[in-house]
Amino acid sequence: MTLLDRPQPDRTTDERRDSADGVAPPLVPDAEAPAAPEVERGRGWRRPLALLSRAGQYVFAMTFSSLTRRIVFLNLAGLIALVVSILYLSQFRAGLIDARAQSLLVQAEIIAGAIAASATVETNTLTIDPDRLLDLKPGESFGLSDELAAGLEFPINPERVAPVLRRLISPTKTRARIYDRDGVLTLDSRSLYGRGDVLRFDLPPPSGKKPGVTERIAIGVRNWLNRGDLPLYRELGPENGNGYGEVSQALAGAKGSMVRVTDRGEVIVSVAVPVQRFRAVHGALMLSTQGGDIDDMVTAERVKILKVFGIASVVMIVLSILLASTIAGPVRRLADGAERVRRRIRTRVEIPDFSGRRDEIGHLSSSLRGMTDALYNRIEAIERFAADVAHELKNPLTSMRSAVETLPLARTEESRARLLAVIEHDVRRLDRLITDISDASRLDAELQRQDATPVDMRRLLNTLTAVANETKMGSDVAVLLRFEGNGADSFSVPGHDSRLGQVVSNLLSNAQSFSEKGNTVRVICRRVKSEIEVVVDDDGPGIQPDALEKIFERFYTDRPQSGFGQNSGLGLSISKQIVDAHGGRIWAENRMAAKPGAEPRIVGARFIVRLPAI
Repeated sequence: MTLLDRPQPDRTTDERRDSADGVAPPLVPDAEAPAAPEVERGRGWRRPLALLSRAGQYVFAMTFSSLTRRIVFLNLAGLIALVVSILYLSQFRAGLIDARAQSLLVQAEIIAGAIAASATVETNTLTIDPDRLLDLKPGESFGLSDELAAGLEFPINPERVAPVLRRLISPTKTRARIYDRDGVLTLDSRSLYGRGDVLRFDLPPPSGKKPGVTERIAIGVRNWLNRGDLPLYRELGPENGNGYGEVSQALAGAKGSMVRVTDRGEVIVSVAVPVQRFRAVHGALMLSTQGGDIDDMVTAERVKILKVFGIASVVMIVLSILLASTIAGPVRRLADGAERVRRRIRTRVEIPDFSGRRDEIGHLSSSLRGMTDALYNRIEAIERFAADVAHELKNPLTSMRSAVETLPLARTEESRARLLAVIEHDVRRLDRLITDISDASRLDAELQRQDATPVDMRRLLNTLTAVANETKMGSDVAVLLRFEGNGADSFSVPGHDSRLGQVVSNLLSNAQSFSEKGNTVRVICRRVKSEIEVVVDDDGPGIQPDALEKIFERFYTDRPQSGFGQNSGLGLSISKQIVDAHGGRIWAENRMAAKPGAEPRIVGARFIVRLPAI
């Protein structure tokens, strides 16, 4: 095999293009060739991360459900309202301001005394009589007349006062201003500098530059928390010292204090005391706090409150999630169970059982389970009823079909008459079946729509027995009625008179149909504690012991062959359904009698109905 015959490796488009241009493709070392495992390893790491991400999203969705979010939000809303009210109505700020004002007053009085001691009063031609000063009464001050005031050139000597003021005011970190008797600023601690001090001046903000969003929000919150009804602080000129209320009070000889707030929400406490010597007011000393002194302390206190709020919020969120998990989780499982019941994926879906919980969730679970069981029982009863109806309707239809198909083949009139009688009998049987089935199917709906009213069983039984004796129900069997007890006893029950009458009519009809001619059906009504009992006795063949419960089932009949087809088998079933809907009970017994030396024998049947009395 030549070199040309050897199979060439498949080359990429770029390699072919390079070859066509006369440039050999670069050789790749064999060590760099296997890059695919690295890619596969990267993909292997991505898959667990994706699964973890999906699991986290699922846990988040399950944990922070709508109900969980509402519980957390409501709990945090109450906590936030509490913290905001504490921050807004905190007594710490008011107490701090009062304490600061008192301390400033004490400092101002000390500094004013020192200033008054170091100040000199120079006079030209007028002198102050010391005896006049001693004659002043308590609370009075020495007021200089215009003539005397004109003779005093420098009541307070700034050169002598400045060093004293600087030494006394520096440790306090407050601002001190001294005004003369006319309210003109004489000294300001901001303008007092010593050797080695750095001169600092507050420059106005650059034009056109506004505070940022964060700063504006902080200023707005601070103004809302601090402003209240406090007046706005404004920096007055050196000639307008009387514009400060406390300075005016000090120049009048009384000390005063004032709390103001700046346009940035900073609280400033200022006090003013008179500078007087020999009770003569020479000026006023005003001490004021810096803009952020009190606010820094209040902010530190609020930060502590916010830290406590943060810890309480975390605890509140954890407790809310735990609380919501005990509510939202079971509710979600109950909702999923109800959804499965609606879809009915399986034959019988069970609702989760939380009946062991002593709260509303347990009550809801018990109610849903009871409702689901009742629903399944109703569905199964409907299915059984539909199957029984189909079976019962099929029998007469089959008989009728056979008679109709045989009728053309009948050769004699007697055969045709017999077949026509069979068809007529099956038609009547179908009519009775359809009537009873219709009555049974709409019975529940009628009992639920109608409200229960008091029913007088005495009058109802009298009316029904009278009708039964007049019609005889197709047989010569009389009905006797007897009421036991005091004549004043009430035999009223809550219910529907038409349906209770249907129960009694069914029992009378059933008893007469099993009784022979000339016999008697006995009806007894009595009061048994809180119930009304109605007993129907007959002298028929009785009931088979194994059929005492079956006779109340739908379409069950236990009659002689001669009476086949005369009843639909729904009468006793409908009667039991009506009695159960009225909160009562119905059952059947055999009447027994025994002669001396003989075994007891059945002498008739007895049906007993008990209904709650009013």
